[in-house]
Amino acid sequence: MNKIEQKAITTIRMLAAEAVEKAKSGHPGLPIGAAPMAFALWKQMKHNPGNPKWAGRDRFVLSAGHASMLQYSLLHLWGYDVSMDDIKSFRQWESKTPGHPEYGMTPGVETTSGPLGQGIAIAVGMAAAEARLAEHFNRPGLPVVDNYTYALCGDGCLQEGVSAEAASFAGTMKLGKLIVLYDRNHITIEGRIESTFDEDVAKRFEAYGWQVLKVDSGEDIDAISGAIAEAKAEKSKPTLIIVTTEIAYGTSKQGKASAHGEPLGQEAIAAMRDFYKWEYPEFTVPDDVRAYFDELKADCEKEEASYMAMFSEYCEKYPELAAEWEAWHSNKLPEGLEKDERLWTADKDIATREASGRVLNIMAEYMPQLFGGSADLAPSNKSEIKGKPYFSPDCRDASNIHFGIREFAMAAICNGIMLYGGLRAYCATFLVFSDYLKPALRLSALMKLPVIYVLTHDSIGVGEDGPTHQPIEHLAALRCVPDTLVFRPADMKETSACYLAALESENPSVMALSRQNLPQFAETSIEAKKGGYVLRDCEGTPDVILMGSGSEVKLVMSAAAELEKAGKKVRVVSMPCTELFDQQSAEYRESVLPKHVRARVAVEAASTHSWYKYVGMDGKVIGIDHFGASAPANILFKKFGFTVENVVSAALELINK
Repeated sequence: MNKIEQKAITTIRMLAAEAVEKAKSGHPGLPIGAAPMAFALWKQMKHNPGNPKWAGRDRFVLSAGHASMLQYSLLHLWGYDVSMDDIKSFRQWESKTPGHPEYGMTPGVETTSGPLGQGIAIAVGMAAAEARLAEHFNRPGLPVVDNYTYALCGDGCLQEGVSAEAASFAGTMKLGKLIVLYDRNHITIEGRIESTFDEDVAKRFEAYGWQVLKVDSGEDIDAISGAIAEAKAEKSKPTLIIVTTEIAYGTSKQGKASAHGEPLGQEAIAAMRDFYKWEYPEFTVPDDVRAYFDELKADCEKEEASYMAMFSEYCEKYPELAAEWEAWHSNKLPEGLEKDERLWTADKDIATREASGRVLNIMAEYMPQLFGGSADLAPSNKSEIKGKPYFSPDCRDASNIHFGIREFAMAAICNGIMLYGGLRAYCATFLVFSDYLKPALRLSALMKLPVIYVLTHDSIGVGEDGPTHQPIEHLAALRCVPDTLVFRPADMKETSACYLAALESENPSVMALSRQNLPQFAETSIEAKKGGYVLRDCEGTPDVILMGSGSEVKLVMSAAAELEKAGKKVRVVSMPCTELFDQQSAEYRESVLPKHVRARVAVEAASTHSWYKYVGMDGKVIGIDHFGASAPANILFKKFGFTVENVVSAALELINK
């Protein structure tokens, strides 16, 4: 390491420490300790500060997202659109430098991170996306997809189960262009890691099928650079580089837990300045350091220019592939999909999981960039793209993925696939197991990644499998996640409409789908894209409004017929997506649910919590706020009050008030 490199690393350390100190909040320890390895990595990475989104770049994921000031310092010094004022406003209102990295807020940040372990899984998804796209698009001498995915993690990331799930998947899939640098500083908030984490991490990752390299000193950037080069040379295995570091190296809190998650304090900052012989004012980048990083930035720009020249040649030689590349990277609804008659017809009663499978396969004909699968439940979820291969070390250009029984990693990997670009990710499991993947779905929502979650077996209709497999609270919980669309369609046409709405959205979507067969209604239509609509109406003002979703639409339709026989005027509202309905204009919502009709009954075989905003103080909700039981589905629906008689009785009680 030469003098200017040492000075550059010290600059990174000082900016991180000073920003945390100014904010009186943050995590200075890891940024200080890991600065040499991050610097060594970024010197080898392909990236361009002037165009953070260029397709040929390497991807960098800070899985240890609490060390955000490390990334912000790197971004600033390399010349990304992160100013010194942004550094000074670390963790402040409307700042580009939030407490943890946030995708879409800070130029150069590839993913939101901070919930430990998820960054590793996201990086796995990026590496899988790179492998698939490279196999599909690359041609001899024209590697338009050829990058590495790097993640920097800490001890905490490797204690989280999601990182283990994802690492196992990555090793099995032989994702050789995935490289994880492990900052092994032996410290967490509560102290030394040995009290809870004394395993041999190297042997664990070797057992996963990874190459494992070790660097004894985090200050040795030559050794770190050599390890990165060695990792890049290994094409058939992902690599874990274990770098032993000292948290808050060079400060009076070196090696102490107190350096992890709180400012160092002015005395420790002063001692740090003495240790590094740093005589510059706060938030200073010395002129020679600035000039050095300007040279590095110029090299980055040349790298992109070379790539773009190659890509232009590619477009000239392979115009059809270039057009396909453009289509795969477009967010537009494919031409002709919405008008495909197969979406709007069903020849018999089918479960909405079966309808979903049909829609997915029709979509795949128009969107070969679909890339996803199930957590070992594809036959039950109906989530396989028929006639298409599964992603594997021997088959990269595939549509289907065997995720294994790894719900959390599956969802996080899908986030990585979406973040990489060029592919449309979906994943599937049972609705009840959404509990296992919800933290990753939450990140989908935070980042506005339109991952499609196919969640089948959506109610007590699961039947004999019993309460462990019968979702009760899950719809309400998922509807509480901001910026998430939760769809529960009633039949084939509504299922198609819901998928089209999902494809047009920038948000993640949940498809809650039935196991049991459901009738196909003549009245359902593409209007389901509005989230809620009038399915059956009466002349004049309704005496009562019945509303429901999914399998319970059949129930309210039957109840409406009985009420009409009794001379009552009934409106039936199908509500496949409450979030979309709430986004409609006030005039439209009033046309569906007029305020002056206060007699309202909502029916859904799940928790009642979602429905009170629609039935009001005077209405009723027929739902289930207790766990289910093991019995045939028809018995459970009857025993728990999901009957025509019960709905009619509730409606008459309201009408006769």
